[in-house]
Amino acid sequence: MSVDANSVLDQSSPVRTEESLPIESLDAWLKAELPEVVSESSGDLAITQYTGGASNWTYRLDYRDITLVLRRPPDGTKAKSAHDMGREYRFQKALKPHFPEVPEVLAHCKDESVIGAEFYVMRHVEGIIPRRHFPRQLELSESQARQLCLNAIDRLVALHNVDISASGLKRLAKGKGYTQRQVEGWCNRFERAKTWNVFGAKGIMRWIRENQPNEETICMTHNDFRLDNLVLDADDPTHIIGILDWELATLGNPLMDLGNALAYWIQSDDDKIARATKRQPSDYPGMLSRKEIIAYYCEQTGVAVADFKFYEVFGLFRLAVIAQQIYYRYHHKQTNNPAFKNFWFLVNYLLWRCRRKIKQ
Repeated sequence: MSVDANSVLDQSSPVRTEESLPIESLDAWLKAELPEVVSESSGDLAITQYTGGASNWTYRLDYRDITLVLRRPPDGTKAKSAHDMGREYRFQKALKPHFPEVPEVLAHCKDESVIGAEFYVMRHVEGIIPRRHFPRQLELSESQARQLCLNAIDRLVALHNVDISASGLKRLAKGKGYTQRQVEGWCNRFERAKTWNVFGAKGIMRWIRENQPNEETICMTHNDFRLDNLVLDADDPTHIIGILDWELATLGNPLMDLGNALAYWIQSDDDKIARATKRQPSDYPGMLSRKEIIAYYCEQTGVAVADFKFYEVFGLFRLAVIAQQIYYRYHHKQTNNPAFKNFWFLVNYLLWRCRRKIKQ
């Protein structure tokens, strides 16, 4: 790579005022809980924030000799099973020995008096995070972009091949019956989070319920697998050194995991609305199309899928519900983050894409 590696590393920003953390109590907790990592000689704690996510709040904690990352849930009403810091922590801890791209988690805190919420802390993974665009200083060739895309799918395949019995992961989630639980769960969440300015989705939910597969394979799934949840090596940006955001990880259906990933995958020939709302550089020259991703995944896994429509529609609907849950918090003034102001429009657009995909 011809540019200075430091110039393309992912950067944090000043903490939003309404999302600040109490430095003194957090510093004291870290030094008491992790004395082998953070000590009195580590100096003062400096806190900045990663603003790319729209769900859990993620902070960078800098001492003189160590950088950590803290994850906590947002303020406001949340789905009962969402934003479970303990669950996210336990999954990563169990998976790390079997899947090296998982960040090393260090400590979990249930005591909400420390910062005002449950949280966990992990080691920082330094590298490039391809958010809406690649860093301005980074130019990938079409062959490099294609290789990165293939490498990402290969890591998803590797995740789906983790031995869930030998790793101890099997005890952390229900597994069997996952597909039906997901269908009913996301339909119910949409109904609970609906606001007046969002279209109804009864026809979409009826179609999903009627077209869900009768058979399923159960494996380890990420369920938020996107380019902007990958950490890339600054010296070789086709090499994935970390995978972030395990909030929705569970034992589930691998094809639904792929369908969920495709819902975020905006390609170069998509409409203007899709490209305006993208969160990752999946339309970069050289990246695979959604059809090519499905074909490559099936080739690598030996899975034969005659019709992938259910998985694509479900992925789009689930993404619409996620966006609606976030907008619900903004609509009811549980957050004033301006980034969420127009999420209602995104929800309506995603529901429109569901209907269009069903009719194809």
